[in-house]
Order: sequence, then C-alpha cells, then structure tokens
Amino acid sequence: MYTEFDKNRLKKSGDYLKSVMVIMISLVIIFTCSIFSGTEIYTVHLGNSLKKLPIYRVGREDKKIAITFDCAWGVDYTDKILDALDKFNVKCTFFAVQFWVEKYPDYVKKIVERGHEIGTHSATHSHMSKLSRDSIIKELKSSTQAIEKITGKKVTLFRAPFGEYNDTLISCATEQNLYTIQWDVDSLDWKEISSNEITERVIKRAKSGSIILCHNNGTHTYRAIEGIMSAMLAKGYTFVPVSQLIYTSDYTINRQGEQRQNNT
Repeated sequence: MYTEFDKNRLKKSGDYLKSVMVIMISLVIIFTCSIFSGTEIYTVHLGNSLKKLPIYRVGREDKKIAITFDCAWGVDYTDKILDALDKFNVKCTFFAVQFWVEKYPDYVKKIVERGHEIGTHSATHSHMSKLSRDSIIKELKSSTQAIEKITGKKVTLFRAPFGEYNDTLISCATEQNLYTIQWDVDSLDWKEISSNEITERVIKRAKSGSIILCHNNGTHTYRAIEGIMSAMLAKGYTFVPVSQLIYTSDYTINRQGEQRQNNT
C-alpha cells in the first residue's frame, strides 16, 4: 500500500514528466521550418498551429526582381509610369481591382499591350480575410473573369487588399489556381513621400528575388521609377513580371514567406 507521501511523490513525478513532454514537443515545433504537401504551403508556429503564407519574396541568386503596382484608385499617373518603364524596357505586374478594371478598360488593354501582366487585387478591395469562403471565391472569380474578358489572358496571380490574409483566403486562391503574392519591399509611395525617399527606400531594401510594392496612382511614384531602374540595373539586376520570378511547382515557402525551389 502507498502512503500519502508516496502518492504525492508519484503525482509530482507524473506532473514533471508531463511538463517535460510538453517542452520537448514545443521545441520540435519551434525548430520545424515548414511542411510542404503537394501545392499546399504551411508554416509551423508555437502551439502546433499551421498557418498558410503568401509569397513575400523568392529565394534565388540570379538577381531577378519584380516591381508591382496595385491599381484601385484613378489613373492620373499611369501613363507616366508606363512611359518610365518603357524607357528602361522593364516589364512588370499590375494588380487590379475589378471596379478599377471596369472603369478603365482602355488602361487594362494598354498595360497588356505594352508587355506587362495583370493579376487580380479582388473585386471590391474589401477586407477579404473577414469574408466567408463563399464570398471570397465570388470575389476571386468575378475579378479574374473581368480581367480575362478584356485581356483574353489567363489570370494566375492574386494580391490581397491591404495585405491582409488568413488560411481560408490563401486556400481559396489556391483552389482558383491563383498564386497569392505579397511583397518584401514596400515603397511607401502610398504615404505620399518624395520621389527621392521612395527611390532610396527601394534600392536600399531590394535584393535578388525581391517583390517591390508600388501603386499606379502614387503622386511621386513615376518620378521614383527612373532612379530605381537606373540604380538597380547598374547593379546587375533584371526586372521581370512576378509570373517569371516565382516557382510554379516543386517549391516550399518558409516561415519568412520566402518561396524556394525544392532540392536547391
């Protein structure tokens, strides 16, 4: 028979073992970088929860980078942006909201005719991570169809409004054969900072595989493009559309949102 002392000692010993097991499991979770299954990308976080991530940047050493422009409000500076890109023979990616596409179909055509690609930026520029699965799918389908109707080209890229996302949003995008694209370099042109500040900010942060965020209607964006292009091209970088920067198969996304080709 066990005495009360023995019972208490056994109970404490059991609690200790349980604590050790919890710590060991947590350590395994912390040091696991990522799990890849088919086309589903997960990142492991403390607490044994799995979070899906968009592509923030691409792990590559060939000095390829992508500059992107979100289109939701107006076209006042779009022609100047296109002219600046033409000057350096740079092709890029525009992410357009459906209501912008429908209001400015001529600009949608102009962007594509000048060699750039267009991805969807949603239908209504809503906080999509707060929407139901059905509403998300409706936004993605409606916006991609609006772009494809004008351009005749398949839409394969999606950028979430406000950069907000959750597992449901990324899953829905994947189901619609869309790659969810974030960014690792924010030009902050939306803050109306000067063209010099935009230029310095971008060239300081951009590196091989970077995705740069700009906006088609930023007041000083078009002026900054020349400085960005001149500096980055002089360093040996090449600008390509996002679809030519990312990997479309056999890849993993790590905890920092960096997409990497497997076995490299």
